[in-house]
Amino acid sequence: MSVELPFSPVDTLIRHSAGDLRVSAGAAEELARRIQETGAERARAAAEQATADGRKTLMAADFGVEEVPPKDDLILPIAPIDRIARLDIDDAYRVSMDARIALADVLEDFAAEAAHGAAVLARHADRRTVQAEDIETYFHLVE
Repeated sequence: MSVELPFSPVDTLIRHSAGDLRVSAGAAEELARRIQETGAERARAAAEQATADGRKTLMAADFGVEEVPPKDDLILPIAPIDRIARLDIDDAYRVSMDARIALADVLEDFAAEAAHGAAVLARHADRRTVQAEDIETYFHLVE
């Protein structure tokens, strides 16, 4: 599976949580991969919810978002989020714009939490750079 999400906005998300730490390209790549996996899983669950409700359109509420934030407040770009949402769902489903924004918001929160944890691990290891192993270790610890 190729990663649909560009690494640059993921790097930005990590930097927001990492403060003065540097971010390796591997860390951004690993977190982008994890974001994509989580996004596809959440879209599958949202599609199941839509089907249960007799709909073929995914809505923001299917992602557990009641109030959709402004698109301009997001760091993750919407087009790759749309592709991620469609990775593991049937082509018959539509994804509303609010659902795309809601999924991006949920994934940004997910990524921020992971980035914060990875930064703590990097500091604990007395390093000045968040590395892919920090991202991997964070997920190993929380799963």
